[in-house]
Amino acid sequence: MASININSLAENASRLGMRIQETFSEHTRDLSITRGSGSLFDMPDEKVKNIGRQLDSSSDREKLDAMKRLIALISKGRNVSSYFPQVVKNVASQNLEIRKLVYIYLLRYAEHEPDLALLSINTFQKDLTDSSPLIRAMALRVLSGIKVPMIGSIVVLAIKKCAADISPYVRKAAALAIPKCHQLDEGHQTSLIDIISTLLRDRSPLSIGSAVVAFEAVCPTRLDLLHQQYRRLCRLMVDVDEWGQISLLNLLIRYARVMLPKPVLSHDGEMVEEADSDLQLLLISAEPLFQSKNPAVVLAVVRVFFYIAPPSQHSRFTNPLLRILSNSRAVERVALSYLVVITCAHPHLFSSHYLRLLVRADDPQQVRRDKIRVLLNILNADNYQIILREFTTYAEDMDDEVVGNAIAAIGHCARLIPDCVPQCLAILMDMIRSKQDIIVSNAVQILKSLVQNQLLSGTVVANVTHSPLSIISSLAGKIDDVRHPQAKACVIWLVGQYCVTQESGTFFEGIADWAPDVLRKSARSFSSESNIVKLQILTLSAKLLVMCPTDRTLGLLCHYVFSVARFDIDYDVRDRTRMLASLLAGLSPSISGDEDTQDQGGVVLRREQVKRVLFEGKEDVSVNEVIPGEIHSLIGSLSLTVGKDVGSNTVLPEWLESGIDPTLRVNEDDPVLTPSVTTARSQYPIVSANTAPIVLTPNQSTSPPGNGSKVPWKDLDKFYEDESSEETEESESNSDGEHSNESEEDSHEDNTDDSVTDEDGSSIPNDGREEDQEGVQENTV
Repeated sequence: MASININSLAENASRLGMRIQETFSEHTRDLSITRGSGSLFDMPDEKVKNIGRQLDSSSDREKLDAMKRLIALISKGRNVSSYFPQVVKNVASQNLEIRKLVYIYLLRYAEHEPDLALLSINTFQKDLTDSSPLIRAMALRVLSGIKVPMIGSIVVLAIKKCAADISPYVRKAAALAIPKCHQLDEGHQTSLIDIISTLLRDRSPLSIGSAVVAFEAVCPTRLDLLHQQYRRLCRLMVDVDEWGQISLLNLLIRYARVMLPKPVLSHDGEMVEEADSDLQLLLISAEPLFQSKNPAVVLAVVRVFFYIAPPSQHSRFTNPLLRILSNSRAVERVALSYLVVITCAHPHLFSSHYLRLLVRADDPQQVRRDKIRVLLNILNADNYQIILREFTTYAEDMDDEVVGNAIAAIGHCARLIPDCVPQCLAILMDMIRSKQDIIVSNAVQILKSLVQNQLLSGTVVANVTHSPLSIISSLAGKIDDVRHPQAKACVIWLVGQYCVTQESGTFFEGIADWAPDVLRKSARSFSSESNIVKLQILTLSAKLLVMCPTDRTLGLLCHYVFSVARFDIDYDVRDRTRMLASLLAGLSPSISGDEDTQDQGGVVLRREQVKRVLFEGKEDVSVNEVIPGEIHSLIGSLSLTVGKDVGSNTVLPEWLESGIDPTLRVNEDDPVLTPSVTTARSQYPIVSANTAPIVLTPNQSTSPPGNGSKVPWKDLDKFYEDESSEETEESESNSDGEHSNESEEDSHEDNTDDSVTDEDGSSIPNDGREEDQEGVQENTV
C-alpha cells in the first residue's frame, strides 16, 4: 500500500515538473518576443528566412512576431514585398494587433501588388462594419490606398458610409480618403463634393480639419459651399486639431477676401475703420490661437491678421511673431521670412523691437541675411545709430555674402536717412583701406552709387574730406588694390565720368591729374583684365581723348588701348572698339588703326556732339538693392522661405470691394446666441456646495447712461429686494377681477409672514431669501 502511494506521488511530481517546465518555456518565449523593439532591428539572416514560416503558422504569437519584424524591415528601407501573399492571408485574423500590422503592410505595398490586394476587398468591406472604430478607419485607409481605378465606385460607397459613421475618428478617416479617391478617378468628383458638404456640417471638431483638407484637394474654388458653414467653422476653430486649424485658417482667408467686404476707413469727422461683422467674427475666433504651442498655428494666424485684418489690428501679431523666433532654428528661419515681408509693408510695427532682431554669431547664413533685411526695413531716425553700428560689425563677418549684404545696407542707410550720409561715407572710406578684397570691392560699389547720387541731386556733403570728388580721387589712388571686376569697373567709370575739372595747374588742361594716371595703369594690365573692365577702359580712353584731343602723350596712350582692343578675343570688346573709333573719327582719324577706312566718307561728329554722347544720359542710378521687393511675395509660401521660385501655384485672391449678401451665411441649425435675462426667482435655484461659485454681475442693458459715471454694485439683499418687488407687480397685473380681493389678502398675508423688519422699520419681502443666502455662502466656502 505504501509503495503504491509512493509511486503515485512520484508520478504526480514528474507531471508537475513537466507542467512547470512548459510554463517557463512559454513565458521565456513571450519574453523573447516582447523584450524590446530594438531587438527587431538586429535580425540575422536566419530569422529573416523564418518570417515566411511564421506567417503560415497557426500560432498568433508567431504571426505577430513575423509582422513586427516585417514592419521593422520596412522602416529600415528593406523591400519585403515578396511576403505580400502570405500577409494578405492574415487580413481576417481575429487578433487585433495582427490586423493592425497587416493593414500597415498593405498600405505600403498595395500599390505594388494591386491584383493581390483586390483579393482582400471583401474583407475590408466587412471590416467597415466592425465594432471597433479603429478597425473601420484602418479598413477604409487600406481600401482607399489600393490604386486600382476599377474599384473607384466601391471606394466612394465606402467613404460615403464612413462619412455618416457615429465615430468622429472614422469620419476623419473618410475625409482623408477623399483626396486619394479623387486622385484615383476624377470622374467621381460630384459624389465626393456631396460627401465633403456633409462633412463640413459635422458638429465634431475632430473631423473638420480633415474635411477642409479634402475640400482644398477636390474643389478649392467652390467657396459657395461654405456660406452656411462659415460662422460655425469660426466658432469651432479653437477646438479643431492643430494641423486642421492651419488648413481651416488658410481656407477662411480665401473665403473672406472673396465673399466678405473689404474693411474701409470712413471719414465722418475722423478716421474710423468699418469692418464686416463676419470678418470680425473670424478675427475674434482666430486671436486666441496666438497662444498655441504649435508655431505653425501662430504663423497661420499671423497670415490671417496680415491679409484680412484692418491696419489698426496688425499690432496684435507683433509679440507672438517675435516669441516664436526663439523656438528653433527652423522656426526662426520661417518666421524671419514672414518678417521680411511684413516689415516691408508695415515697418513701424517692429521698429522698437530691433534689439530682438540682431544677428548672433551662431546664426546660419540665411538667417543672417534675413535679419539684415529686417533691420534695414525698420530703420528710422530713432534707431539708425545702433543699427548702423551693427551693420559695420557685420561687414567683418567670415561669410562673403553677409559682408556684401551688410555693406549694401550701409549704403541704403545713407539713402534713407540724409543725416547719416557723412557717417556712412566715413565708414565706407575706412573699408576701402581694408586688406580683404571682398570688403574693398563691396565698399567701392556702394561708394560709386552714393557719389553718383550726390552729384546728380546736388546734395554735396559739407565735409571736404568726403566730398564726391575727393572720394573719386581716393578711389583712383586705390585702383591697383581693387581686384573685383565689378568694383574696378565702377572706379574706372567714376574716373571717366567726373574727370572734368575747372582747376588750373593740372598736367592736362581741363582734366584732373588722377584720370590719366588711372588710364596708364589700366592700359598696362588691359590684356589680363575681365571683359567688363576692358569695356570701361575703352570708354575712359574715349572720354579723355575728347577732353584733350591735341595732347600727343594722351593720344598715344589711347591709340595703344584701341590697338590692343581691336584684336581682343571677346566680340563685345571688339564691337565697343569699333563704335568708339567711329565716334572719334572727327577728332583722331588714326584711332581706328585701319588705313583703308580713313578716306571713306560719312558723317563725322563734332567734339561737342561726342561729349554729349559720352558724358550725358546717365540720370538713372542703378543700385543693387538689398531687398528686391519681397513686399509682393506671399507669406507662408515655399518660394519665400527658400528664396527662389519653386513653381508653387499658391495665389491669394484679390479682395473684392463689396462682398456677397450676408443672409446667405445664415444657418437655421446654428444656435442663436442671445443674452438670457432672468426675471423670476425660480430660475435661480439653490446651489450646492459642489458646484462652482455664482458671481452676480449687472446686465449691460440695465446700466444707466452717463458721461463715464459709475453705478455702485448692488449687494445680495438689495438684489433680491428688487426681484421680489418685480414678482409682486407681475402677480398683481395677471390676477383675475373676480379674485382680486382674495389675491390681495393672500398676498398681504404672505408678505406679512415672509417679511423681515429692517433697522429703520421698513418691511422687506423675504421670499426664501435666507435659504438662497445660505446656499450661496456654502458654495462660496
